[in-house]
Amino acid sequence: MLVLNCSTKLLILEKMLKSHFPESLKVYGAVMNMNRGNPFQKEVVVDSWPDFKAVITRRQKEAETDNLDHYTNAYAVFYKDVTAYQRLLEEHDVINWDQVFQIQGLQSELCDVSNAVANSKQLGIKLTSFKAVQFSPHSALPDTNSLKGSSPRLTYLSVADADLLNRTWSRGGNEQCLRYIAKLISCFPSVCVRDDKGNPVSWSLTDQFATMCHGYTLPEHRRKGYSQLVALTLARKLQSRGFPCQGNVLDDNVASISLLKNVRAEFLPCRFHRLILTPAAFSG
Repeated sequence: MLVLNCSTKLLILEKMLKSHFPESLKVYGAVMNMNRGNPFQKEVVVDSWPDFKAVITRRQKEAETDNLDHYTNAYAVFYKDVTAYQRLLEEHDVINWDQVFQIQGLQSELCDVSNAVANSKQLGIKLTSFKAVQFSPHSALPDTNSLKGSSPRLTYLSVADADLLNRTWSRGGNEQCLRYIAKLISCFPSVCVRDDKGNPVSWSLTDQFATMCHGYTLPEHRRKGYSQLVALTLARKLQSRGFPCQGNVLDDNVASISLLKNVRAEFLPCRFHRLILTPAAFSG
């Protein structure tokens, strides 16, 4: 196991991961953020270098942590050889098994392998799988016709909006998520529509893996074209900074799937998998 601390090696890794799209997108997004200031205090673990067969991004050991915060305690995985990934999981000191955390990636075998190792350590496991999507430069352009006059207006989120986002996110409603959202807003691109009082009515933001997330419009403001406008504007913002425009959507989220089809987003051949793992000490 090797930790890549050298900035030159991390830049080389970023270029190498591009040749393994789309399966490497989550790790690629994390490495891009590491190479641009590393606001989430991440590091990279590989089985070998430069001919790696498995790579994991994780929180730096010295970073302040909350053992209940699976949002921040997040690992992204890409492998060329699933056996190499399993060996990394089993190796001492690669994963912190004593906290609640998540593992995510775009390769199906990671579910079985992660499950097997986690079960051997008696951790609880919650698996969620999504359709994976990517916006291309050929996606539809943002249509600002829904914004007439001085309000509503298209802008970006502020940390003061974190409480609203925490209350409206299906994954939220807790202290850890509130802190996580505030950190995302302060570190990464976001877009929102605000009403005449300056309150957000529709928004989307970017996570630590350069993935567009928590796209949401308040119920009373739906069917006005805001969701599409926000999604396309954020996609363009990410593209202008050189980031891939990726997202995830649940299979039963009919409205979001319809929106993504309307804007000509590409549904990827792989699926996005997220495992949340909980040690017995924190299950209850």
